[in-house]
Amino acid sequence: MARLAVPAGMRQPLGCDAVAVPAEFGPRLLDRLPRAGCVYEDGPRWWWIVPADSDVALEWPPSAFYSPGAVVPDATREPVLVHRPDDTVPYTPPIPLYLALCRMAGAVPGWAGAVRA
Repeated sequence: MARLAVPAGMRQPLGCDAVAVPAEFGPRLLDRLPRAGCVYEDGPRWWWIVPADSDVALEWPPSAFYSPGAVVPDATREPVLVHRPDDTVPYTPPIPLYLALCRMAGAVPGWAGAVRA
């Protein structure tokens, strides 16, 4: 197991978790998001740093893997940083990431169920 290393000089005031997505989604997600934090790739997956507990009340699509503590459990090689934000905060906002990923994966966001009066 390895932990994604946030670049030196970056602050992590909200802790760090990560969301892994299939590599084929990576470049398209990066283009669609209004802000991307630190993003890594390990071959088959791209890893997005998000604030800790970004899985609370979110059912990430089956194509995603949510990793508390930004731990990469089965890396075939060390993840490489492919995107670093211009500021000192490593996070990708989780809601835009979640919505873009749901759209790409053809999944319905968990809160989009039928509304009952």
